[in-house]
Amino acid sequence: MVAIIDYDAGNIRSVEKAAKLLGHEAVVTRDRETILKSDHVILPGVGAFGDAMDKLRRFGLVDTIHEAVNRKLPFLGICLGLQLLFESSEEAPGVEGLGLLPGKILRIPEKEGLKIPHIGWNSLTFPNQGRLFAGIAQGAYVYFVHSYYLQAKEPEIVTAATEYGTTIHASVERDNLFACQFHPEKSSETGLKILQNFLNS
Repeated sequence: MVAIIDYDAGNIRSVEKAAKLLGHEAVVTRDRETILKSDHVILPGVGAFGDAMDKLRRFGLVDTIHEAVNRKLPFLGICLGLQLLFESSEEAPGVEGLGLLPGKILRIPEKEGLKIPHIGWNSLTFPNQGRLFAGIAQGAYVYFVHSYYLQAKEPEIVTAATEYGTTIHASVERDNLFACQFHPEKSSETGLKILQNFLNS
């Protein structure tokens, strides 16, 4: 079973739909026991960093997420879910993230000809081999919607990158922890393959 963490953030149902399309039982939940009994956990989300951390705390999900990761459950953060795994974000000064991985979230720099938020398809490069990208060709296109991006502290955890005014760390992996800044559930066959790779982990 795949537990999709419900903290009133956007885009949760499309992740549930993609998991079911791939033949997996999926449940949208904020129940601690359900999350900890699942085979895989996904933290999706579209929205603001500070508001999201507030909701995770209010629903008692911060400790549950840490426990799930400590129990070595395969855990995937998507979009805002990636950003929340890190220490802090320029979007919400003074608000601590989950701190599961070292790094910070920065605003995409203004550049002539580039619109913010970054919305659309970008190609990926793979600086380190990642389990999520098994069978995915270098230069594959995935779908992004974001105004802030990850700058990971440890280059060795970065498994995918893209360029949009700056180098964006588009995906990371460490042990049982995976995260994507892009939306695999909206990235056509490539995205479904990435999700399937996670659900096979």
